[in-house]
Amino acid sequence: MVIYIGLAIAIVAFFFLTFLNSEVFGAQPNFKHFKEYQNFSEGVFHNQSVTEVMSDDGSFFKILKEWINRSKDNVPKNTIPIIKTDLINFNPGEQPQIIWFGHSSYLIYIEGKKILVDPVFNRASPVSIMGKPFKMSDDYKVEDFPEIDILLITHDHYDHLDYEFIKKILAKTKKIVTSKGVDAHLKLWGATQEQTISLNWNESASVENFKFSCLPARHFSGRKFKRATTLWSSFALKTENYNLYLGGDSGFDTHFERIGNELGPFDLAILECGQYGKYWPYIHMLPEETIKASKLLKAKVLLPVHWGKFSLSTHSWLEPIERAVSEAEKQNVNLLTPKIGEPIGLTENQSFKKWWTEV
Repeated sequence: MVIYIGLAIAIVAFFFLTFLNSEVFGAQPNFKHFKEYQNFSEGVFHNQSVTEVMSDDGSFFKILKEWINRSKDNVPKNTIPIIKTDLINFNPGEQPQIIWFGHSSYLIYIEGKKILVDPVFNRASPVSIMGKPFKMSDDYKVEDFPEIDILLITHDHYDHLDYEFIKKILAKTKKIVTSKGVDAHLKLWGATQEQTISLNWNESASVENFKFSCLPARHFSGRKFKRATTLWSSFALKTENYNLYLGGDSGFDTHFERIGNELGPFDLAILECGQYGKYWPYIHMLPEETIKASKLLKAKVLLPVHWGKFSLSTHSWLEPIERAVSEAEKQNVNLLTPKIGEPIGLTENQSFKKWWTEV
């Protein structure tokens, strides 16, 4: 009997270890390259302000209780209607166009280039039973995408770095810009050294006439058990005619004002708005903080993202956008609220329907 139990434990352990070593988790970066960085010590990266992932009054059991008692509208009751734009044959014209795919994934057509940011189309999890996207009337697949001039990855969380999609889109991608350490995952999955540019905070790199500045964010990273072994970032994108802020994930902090003063004003800010929670107040912004951050960045228009595709918190799925719209009206902030898949420009005073109220 003891032999059988031991054998069963050995088999379970074998499959568990095999799973943990599968490619979906990515690769360990080479820490020796990070030793001189001020934001890296004791084997991990650090935020500019002291940042705990969980608040002092939080606990696993309190969060579990919140999940059990979460809003009945945590996921949409009906299928989300999306616009299926022909991305390959899309003609943006002379002005920049952006297509949002839900959550933090979007494609920017700007000055003859196509820039794809944090594409996630399968799930926000390493396993198929978790992190499934909301049911949508249609979806986008790798085959729907044109050749990508620049792929930008802000950090390595599963809701920003989709292993299955990345593996397939690499063949269509000319250049990749990402945060330090994230390139280890990408190279494991097939990216080349020549294809990839990884940056630390306050470092910049140019891809032809497009300047990417890697900037601080208040968040964390990790695809296994240990956090912060790779960097999380926001990015400023400066082109010949435009200045964009691509926020990634970030809690509210002083970096927004500094970036606005040093690199602003911005024609557009794309900032997270959703998946916040009572017990993790420092790593994600409340919708009201998103509006405040856009003003500190001196952004002409704001596109709120990080909502509309996954349920990664306990609030109603439409609460983030409702609160953001309300606060934007109070603060006179120009808000872009397109349907998923709908091309939009960067101009102020565009008119959008509150499509989420019809779902």
